[in-house]
Amino acid sequence: MRSHHKPIAAACGALLLGATVTACGGASTADSKAKEVTVYSADGLKSANSGNSKEGGGFYDKVFKDFERRTGIKVNYVEGGSGAMVQRLIREKSNTKADIVVTLPPFIQQAAGKGLLAPYKPRGSERVAAGDKDAGGAWTSIVNNYLCFIYNSKELKQPPKSWQDLLDGRFNGKLQYSTPGVAGDGTAVLVKAMHDFGGKDAAMGYLKKLQANNVGPSSSTGQLAPKTDKGELLVANGDVQMNYANMKSMPHQGIFFPAASPTGKPTTFALPYAAGLVKGAPHSANARKLLDYLLSEDVQREVSAVGGGFAARTDVKATDANATALAQIMKGVEIFQPDWADIDKNLRSYIEDWKSATSS
Repeated sequence: MRSHHKPIAAACGALLLGATVTACGGASTADSKAKEVTVYSADGLKSANSGNSKEGGGFYDKVFKDFERRTGIKVNYVEGGSGAMVQRLIREKSNTKADIVVTLPPFIQQAAGKGLLAPYKPRGSERVAAGDKDAGGAWTSIVNNYLCFIYNSKELKQPPKSWQDLLDGRFNGKLQYSTPGVAGDGTAVLVKAMHDFGGKDAAMGYLKKLQANNVGPSSSTGQLAPKTDKGELLVANGDVQMNYANMKSMPHQGIFFPAASPTGKPTTFALPYAAGLVKGAPHSANARKLLDYLLSEDVQREVSAVGGGFAARTDVKATDANATALAQIMKGVEIFQPDWADIDKNLRSYIEDWKSATSS
């Protein structure tokens, strides 16, 4: 949206889901005694409330609470746009405060490329598909997800079919997408446009036209869902996990995938929540425990039921009602694979081209 060392040795100790989580690695005395871990994360997995969690809230709410019960380790949570989280890590590099970062591609690759992540292959990551993790252990997906768009289903009887439909005057001041380069989902809009229109120049030409309807910048995609549900917006960007998970509290938002042309197929691509151990993490042993826990089989089975997302582990086949509904949402949608190496290499120039095209 990949790099480095050997996996932590198997002798680290087993994850005991029914009791405690065993510490691994050569943590300092202060680290091993600390009862906290700090997670910087893109929004979407906390307080999304799919309606199936007995305790309420979203995936993080339940999983972090369960983790604290089992280990006594409190999870401190900081949320923001994917790009903003990486920028915060850069600013704090000389005084690192985060232990784990969770961002969408290409920002997790950006974090790895800037040397902000320490290699660690969590237990269970061997069950994650090769394309959803770094070969050297810099990061691994914990929840799979896909780019989508949302519309107000009360005001619009049918969702827009293609990109062309979004240029219609009825969406003037009623359409918004989160800012590329700041928000992961916003950057994903740029990636999809370049794919669907067959290249950068055509995509920028289209986005220049779309700017006539665009409300303006938004640092966080999560802020757009309630606006769409209320009718302040008719169309916005999003991702399947986040928008499906909050449908109970925001019933007037529908999910759609614009096609490249009026006669084309709807398209999207995988946009997973990817987690990495922060280099110089003040509580690295606790961070490893949490990463192991997030990829444990029991937690992965809760991804759809509680979080409204897709399990990152390929051996976990959820059969709950949410998993069935998510499969239906994705039916007939063509999934393409972006060239993340190219995007990581050229992201800055793509963002500058977007700013130039949209006068942003």
